[in-house]
Amino acid sequence: MAFKNDSSEREAMSEINVTPLVDVMLVLLVVFIVTAPLLTQAVRVDLPKTEKTEPAPSDHVSTIAIDAQGHITLNDRPQPLDALEPQLRSLQQADPELIVQFQADAAVPYGRVAEAMAVAHKAGITKLAFITRE
Repeated sequence: MAFKNDSSEREAMSEINVTPLVDVMLVLLVVFIVTAPLLTQAVRVDLPKTEKTEPAPSDHVSTIAIDAQGHITLNDRPQPLDALEPQLRSLQQADPELIVQFQADAAVPYGRVAEAMAVAHKAGITKLAFITRE
């Protein structure tokens, strides 16, 4: 408690020094501004289940199937991964509206599906679809 020395009477000062309080609040504000963008990037999202959709038209569709062993077939014909790009490129040139549907077994590693997608993209396919169960 502080006392005034201006007179012989000693009175208590009734004013509060708010400068330290403002300093602490500004520091907290800066910390919040710096950490807020980091918190929004760490949000986990549970993706919803999809409902049944309309099938793609059958006249512009080719299907790439990948079985549990990782073997690839294009329109029910076995294809090695390195021969897939020329086949897709010729299909794309014959039909510019080509849609490639991927049908992958649940046991197939994601990397194998990603490789097939990359080959399709490299061949110029821009419309990709995935066939799933309901």
